[in-house]
Amino acid sequence: MRITWLVIFAAVFIWSAIEPKDRITWLLEVSPALIALIILAVTYNKFRLTPLVYWLILFHCVILMIGGHYTYADVPWFEDIESITGSPRNDFDKLAHFFQGFVPAVIAREILIRFNVINGRWWRDFFIVCFCLAVSAFYEMIEWWVAVASGDSAVAFLGTQGYEWDTQSDMALAMVGAITGLLLLADYHDTQLKRLRTV
Repeated sequence: MRITWLVIFAAVFIWSAIEPKDRITWLLEVSPALIALIILAVTYNKFRLTPLVYWLILFHCVILMIGGHYTYADVPWFEDIESITGSPRNDFDKLAHFFQGFVPAVIAREILIRFNVINGRWWRDFFIVCFCLAVSAFYEMIEWWVAVASGDSAVAFLGTQGYEWDTQSDMALAMVGAITGLLLLADYHDTQLKRLRTV
């Protein structure tokens, strides 16, 4: 699994780095994926995660690298959807923010369960959703700081596309993603956690 994971990551990263639409935006967008890679490499032997979590992280990294290559407002596949639905904006960034809740929810769930941080499923799930909202809010603040520091050059990174409720809808989608991840993957995740304990 590890080799396949790394090959996919490297292939998408290299593709993403070849003539991106905007080099600064690319660097800003792919840096979380590179940070994730470093953290996973450092912790692989000390705290190995379930295969589900590794694959989810990879999927999220791929989304980040695609968004970095094209910028979120110009991902071509979503322009096709845009023309079909008549939407005035490219909604690839909304997909990314959904998974900004979906993936961290499962990561947080694994850490909380394995370290026995919170007893009781409902309190744990409530904390996870709050955690994902906090991560989303912090990311929105990073976007704000970058915008203030760089001025007009941050437009591609912000990806608001003229939508005045972009920040709020991004956080709402992260919350929906977190809830969806917990609802859809909890049982399968529990199965993988049990296997991990027997290894």
